[in-house]
Amino acid sequence: MKFESFPEKIRELAKHKCRFEATKLCAEKCEIFFATYPPGADIEPHSHDTDNYGVITKGEMTLIINGDAHTYKTGEWYHIPANAEHCAKCDVETEQIEFWFNCK
Repeated sequence: MKFESFPEKIRELAKHKCRFEATKLCAEKCEIFFATYPPGADIEPHSHDTDNYGVITKGEMTLIINGDAHTYKTGEWYHIPANAEHCAKCDVETEQIEFWFNCK
């Protein structure tokens, strides 16, 4: 796992088991993920029951949210509304921080 742009404390957080590399910091009514994606990463369409906000900390990510595509670059924030179908693609090595807010 690389996480080059994350502080050591973040790199030492508990690993999250999923189809990409991530660590997780739990917070009340919010889960916070620190993720890294290799070049060519392709995440299939899916949805969550959480309201998600993220920031790209390295590289870039193309998100397609409910059919609308936008490429987010380093330093840019995005929002994925709860239950919105979305998918992602990273052409270059990419790192992000993503906040999953519980909508219940």
